[in-house]
Amino acid sequence: MIAAQASGGALVLPPQALDRLMPLHVHVSRAGHVAGCGPTLHKVAPGGRLVGQAFFSAFEVRRPAGLKSMADLAARQGERLHLTLRDGGVEFRGHAMPDAGGGVLLNLSFGIGVADAVRAHALTDADFAPTDLTVELLYVMEAKHAVHEEFRNLNRRLEGAKSEAEALALTDTLTGLWNRRAMDMALAAMCTGGKAFALMHLDLDRFKTVNDSLGHAAGDHVLRGVAAVLRQETRANDTLARVGGDEFVILLPGLTDLGVLTQVAERIIGQLDRPFSFDGQECRIGVSVGVSTSLLYAAPDAATILNDADQALYTAKRAGRAQVVIHQPARHHGR
Repeated sequence: MIAAQASGGALVLPPQALDRLMPLHVHVSRAGHVAGCGPTLHKVAPGGRLVGQAFFSAFEVRRPAGLKSMADLAARQGERLHLTLRDGGVEFRGHAMPDAGGGVLLNLSFGIGVADAVRAHALTDADFAPTDLTVELLYVMEAKHAVHEEFRNLNRRLEGAKSEAEALALTDTLTGLWNRRAMDMALAAMCTGGKAFALMHLDLDRFKTVNDSLGHAAGDHVLRGVAAVLRQETRANDTLARVGGDEFVILLPGLTDLGVLTQVAERIIGQLDRPFSFDGQECRIGVSVGVSTSLLYAAPDAATILNDADQALYTAKRAGRAQVVIHQPARHHGR
C-alpha cells in the first residue's frame, strides 16, 4: 500500500490502483531504495529489475543538477525533474512528492521521447494512464506521418509523370529518337556551352518511292531501321533527332575532326545502302549528309550552323546522292 498525506488524514492506495493511475511511477523508500515501480517502467527498465536497487544507482537526475541524496530529492518536491536510467538510457520527465512514510513517490513520463520509447519497447495504450493523452498524440503523429508520406509519394509520382510527359513531348514516337523541338534545345545549349561540336543533317534518298510503292507501313518500318543504324554508328552522348518526315540531325559534342566526321557519315551511308526487308519486299533507300562544325564560327549560332549543314546536304544531293559534304566558308566540297 502507498500512503500519502491528505487534508483529512492519510490517503491509502492499493498497488493495483497506483499502477493503473501512474504506470510510470517509482516509489523510493526513506532509505533511498526503489520500493516499487509501475508496470510500464518495469517493462522499459533493463532486465525489469529496479525494485531493491538504490534509487541514485538506478537513475541519474540530470536536472536540476546536483541531486545526489534523498534529502536533495525531498527538497525539490513538486519541481520538474529530468531523469534517465543509467543502464538503459531511457529519458523521463517527472515530479517527486513525499509519502507518509518519509519516502518519495515520483510520477514519470517519457516527454518528447515517447515515440522512440513506444517503438523500442512495443508499448500500447494499456501502458499509459487512462487520462494520459499520449496515445491520442501518438495517433496524431502517426496520422501526420502517414499523410506526409502519402504527399511525398504523390509528389514523386507527379514528378515522374511530369518527367515522362516532358520526355514524350521531346520524343519522336515512331523512331524513339528526339524530335525537332528537342534538337533545337540541344543545339541552342551547345552553341552557348563553349564546347566544340559538329552537326550532321541527313536526308533519305528514294524514301518517297518506298512509301508510294509499298505503303506507309513499309515507310515506318524503314524509318525505325534508320534510327537503329544511327544509334549503332554514333556515340552514347551524341544527340539523334528526327526533324522531319525523312530528315535527321546528329549533334556530336567534342568531335570536329573532319576526317573522323567523314568516316562516321560514310559508315552511315554504307549501312543505309543495304535494303530493308518488309513483308518479303526489299525497301531500298540511301542517305545524303551535310556537315558543319562549330569551329567555323567565331560565335556559333544555331540557325546559321543548321542552315550551313542544310546547304551542304543539298550540295550532296545535287552531286548524285549517297554523298557526304562538309561545309566550308564560301564554298562546299564533296568528299
